[in-house]
Amino acid sequence: MYNIDFNSPCHVYFMGIGGISMSGLAEILLGEGFKISGSDMKESDITDILSNMGVKINIGQVASNITDDIDLVVYTAAIREDNEEYQAVKTKGIPMLTRAQLLGQIMRNYRYGIAVSGTHGKTTTTAMMSHVLLASDTDPTISIGGMLDAIGGNIRVGKSDYFVTEACEYTNSFHEFNPYISIILNVDEDHLDFFSGIDEIKDSFKTFAKILPKDGLLVINGDMEHTDYITEGLSCNIVTFGLDEGNKYQAKNITFDSEGHPSYTLVVDGNEVDTITLHSSGIHNVVNSLSVIAVSDFLGLDLNSVKTGLLNCTSAKRRYEYKGTTDNGVIIIDDYAHHPTEIAATIKATANTPHSELWVAFQPHTYTRTYALLDKFAEALAVCDHVLLADIYAAREKDTGMVSSKDLCERINSLGGNAIHIGDLLSIQKFVEKNCKKNDLLITMGAGNVDIVGNSLLKK
Repeated sequence: MYNIDFNSPCHVYFMGIGGISMSGLAEILLGEGFKISGSDMKESDITDILSNMGVKINIGQVASNITDDIDLVVYTAAIREDNEEYQAVKTKGIPMLTRAQLLGQIMRNYRYGIAVSGTHGKTTTTAMMSHVLLASDTDPTISIGGMLDAIGGNIRVGKSDYFVTEACEYTNSFHEFNPYISIILNVDEDHLDFFSGIDEIKDSFKTFAKILPKDGLLVINGDMEHTDYITEGLSCNIVTFGLDEGNKYQAKNITFDSEGHPSYTLVVDGNEVDTITLHSSGIHNVVNSLSVIAVSDFLGLDLNSVKTGLLNCTSAKRRYEYKGTTDNGVIIIDDYAHHPTEIAATIKATANTPHSELWVAFQPHTYTRTYALLDKFAEALAVCDHVLLADIYAAREKDTGMVSSKDLCERINSLGGNAIHIGDLLSIQKFVEKNCKKNDLLITMGAGNVDIVGNSLLKK
């Protein structure tokens, strides 16, 4: 396998450079003196930003893009073997790395590589960790799967030994990472187009945990049922966090202000330490913040700086993000939730956001996930006053007819819910304009492009 050397920068070509993760890695290498170029199928805000930084970007992927001066090609799982660029790279014999392999190699260049994993909450927790490292003046390098106002995007290139990134379990890609500290927030059924079920998923997280060196640290949610299985036989340091008694890091006396922001008593080893206040909503983010405090403690960061970082963290874009209030008084929040557990947590968080009726405009994400978790989606959404269903966002998949949003609509209503299948996003926008009233709360929810509904409503 080709090995990246920060001391010998070379020419790296990114196939799919417009992706949020790929663009971040490209920017890290650019900051380290590498020559960067790449391609994508269409222009975007991300490709425009990279172009303005001096990166040559080809729109469209054809064989002639692969020039002889390229030393390494990085590609994503979306690139297929019949891709013209891919075939040209193979013909020329240019070394190749997957996105995950490159990220894993980049981590080797940092003493304190922090990998944030879990089925849910990775981006928000990475945002919290980033804010804490920034407040602690550690000058970190940050790679996050969302847009973070504090760094003006999804990437920050620092000059220290601190590096924090998300670590996704899909296709076991996080097995390529080389962290010194790993967080496991939770382990749940997801990505069932790749995993056969929960047993294979928990095995994947166990393998990820085994990567840590003996002097490294695993910070793991002690409240979940898979903790003992994952930690059995590990040689690294292990600490647990959660709401239950027995966790090293625990939250007690949780309260919420008028805007739904929580405060709690931090308990470490059974002793009350301090009061923590967050700007991120929901009990689930209380738990997420405990993992960040555990990492900070291990790194010896000052608790006052940790508190400041957590308080200043407004999370990444599309994570219970307040978008605004329409002219007729409808409150709009956007959330990336696309799994039943995430949906339930987001809906629970609305109890601390003053409103009249709750409307959720939900866009299911991928056919395999919707089909496998149909009943759980219905249960999570049935508690809402109103659910407006968009058609399924296909992402990397094709519609084989195995499931549709109409099926989800019927399932929600069979549980006593109030769902309507509308289909396209423009029609949802028009329905909201006609039916939502002053002080109603609308959440645009899903990992696709459903956020354009709220954006359009607020532009009017």
